[in-house]
Amino acid sequence: MRETFNELIAYLKNPVLTQDENTDNGYRTKKFLHLLIISIITSAVIMPIFGLIESSGLVDMNQHAMEEMMNQFPKAVIFFLAVVFAPLFEELIFRAPLTLFHNPTYFRPAFYIFAVLFGLVHITNFTITSNVLLLAPILVLPQTILGGYLGFIRVRFGLQWSILLHACYNAFFILISFASDLV
Repeated sequence: MRETFNELIAYLKNPVLTQDENTDNGYRTKKFLHLLIISIITSAVIMPIFGLIESSGLVDMNQHAMEEMMNQFPKAVIFFLAVVFAPLFEELIFRAPLTLFHNPTYFRPAFYIFAVLFGLVHITNFTITSNVLLLAPILVLPQTILGGYLGFIRVRFGLQWSILLHACYNAFFILISFASDLV
């Protein structure tokens, strides 16, 4: 996993439009699982910041779109939207176009712009207040970083892998959320 992490960090520092030559499914599955674990750990490391923001009274995390969805829709609908619809839709918008930027001069900024836009779109999950807008870079940090991770796997392995990573990432957190409702 350390090798995958180092490869990911090197790529995020200097993204290039280069596919991974190794097409072995075992190799790709192993890298995929490493990226999923790295993605989950990254979010887990960032999450305590949200506790500080909420405990300081700056943002009410209970006014998050996911909280509202949990109260309005059956779990099957929430699961479908978060694990099937959102990854498919968002990957088509934010990762599919990456391979259109063949010129390295344009690819690198496009890679970062799509990752940041992906993060910023998720600010709509919050009730928009002046505090939410001021704290937006922190509030969408997990999604922005995830956008970089998804861009990495999209370029290296193909769009289907970024859709799958996004779906598994969302599934992990949705299932955790469902489980926490039981206790």
